[in-house]
Amino acid sequence: MKFTQIPLGTRFEFEGKIFSKTGPMTASAEDGSGQRLIPRYAVLKPADGVMPAVEAAPARHVDEARVLAAFDSFYGRCLRLVDDFSKAELEAARQRFLAAIQAQK
Repeated sequence: MKFTQIPLGTRFEFEGKIFSKTGPMTASAEDGSGQRLIPRYAVLKPADGVMPAVEAAPARHVDEARVLAAFDSFYGRCLRLVDDFSKAELEAARQRFLAAIQAQK
């Protein structure tokens, strides 16, 4: 299992030592030798025989109408802030955004 996949406090073995995860990139050695950065690519062994199951984040659904309304409000504000020379570029970016949203359907 990869370091980023385990919850805080999980005990694991890495390079022959037992560690406990203390942060997003750090772990504390059980032998008292201090903290260590654990590379994201590191493959870890469970210290207690089994790594705890990591629950998948629940799927998040957003209302398309709310997203478009928020974007229109944002775009309107941007339109008032940019100079006349930048308005065409801003409109092109708006069209790319809307096209990307339509492509997701």
